[in-house]
Amino acid sequence: MNVRKPVIAMLAAASLVHPWVFAHDVGGGEEKVSPMQLQNLPDVPGKQVVMAIVSYAPGQASLPHLHAGSVFAYVLEGEVVSQLGGQLPVTYRAGESWYEPPRAAHLVSRNASSTRPARLLAWLVMDEDGKVKEPLPK
Repeated sequence: MNVRKPVIAMLAAASLVHPWVFAHDVGGGEEKVSPMQLQNLPDVPGKQVVMAIVSYAPGQASLPHLHAGSVFAYVLEGEVVSQLGGQLPVTYRAGESWYEPPRAAHLVSRNASSTRPARLLAWLVMDEDGKVKEPLPK
């Protein structure tokens, strides 16, 4: 069953699309995010899980941001550099994963390569009415 189109509609209806789903700019802008699944958690009222593929073109990076809920990330292809506030940057390769606690400042998230693409699977546990990604407060 293809859940991509219904998920995009649900994310749009929940005001979760911006800036995730349409954040990709082939000319070097932000990453492309492809939602795969959105699921409310009946055993955890008020919470939902969002699963998405995050694709980085060569040399591409995300703007500094945070997520209101817990994030689990798994690199599917290439290498991704990630740095949370108070930590050193870490390069994760295909097959490696990491965890981001809620509201952690995600200072760096970028493709480690200037010649090859990178992709990761992001799995977020968040409030049903929450935003997937927020810019860091100024």
